[in-house]
Amino acid sequence: MSPPTLLTIPFNQLQLAPGSIVRVSDISWEQYEQLLTSTGDRRSYRLTYDRGTLELIMPSETHEILIRLMDWIVSTLCEELALNLKTIGSTTLKAQSLATSPEPDNGYYIQNEPQVRDRSIDLSQDPPPDLVVEINIANADSNKKAIYQTLKVPEFWVYSGKTKRFSFYVLQNDCYQTANSSPTFPMVEPTTLQALVEACKQMGELAAKRQFRAWVKQQI
Repeated sequence: MSPPTLLTIPFNQLQLAPGSIVRVSDISWEQYEQLLTSTGDRRSYRLTYDRGTLELIMPSETHEILIRLMDWIVSTLCEELALNLKTIGSTTLKAQSLATSPEPDNGYYIQNEPQVRDRSIDLSQDPPPDLVVEINIANADSNKKAIYQTLKVPEFWVYSGKTKRFSFYVLQNDCYQTANSSPTFPMVEPTTLQALVEACKQMGELAAKRQFRAWVKQQI
């Protein structure tokens, strides 16, 4: 008898260790939709579907700490710069026509926030998020950059657990190019985020956040 596959095991019985990644090939869009329906919002892991491959990621503690910090950074920058903001977190970004559907660590509508205010996101008629942030602690061979490029997300930040560095990418002529600073927040560079992460370790989270907010005010 063949062992049970991922699609035959009830998802409430699926146990993944923090930081683990599972990939399954040859999954149809219909099967993926069935999995989304059966699991709803009850699961703690994140799903990414891309052209027949399903990826499941169970976030680690370090991952969650960093993504919450990045969320605070984006919110603080928008607040101090008086920008619009709609945070969509890890909302499933389904694009059936492109056969791709990621769940970002965090997604943000800033420039296009008025277009999606007080409504559920539908990529068949709405623009993609203006900014997506991903934390890659596991150093997996992730294709997230290619996925967000396909979705035409204008700005993409990613943290590498291997190098412990951030990288910024900006969409130009439908392709991502490395950026030295954020076009949305011109005073912010990858090293700015790295410095705050280190400051949290050295002086504590709240003290580091107060210092960062004061720095932002000085740049305005």
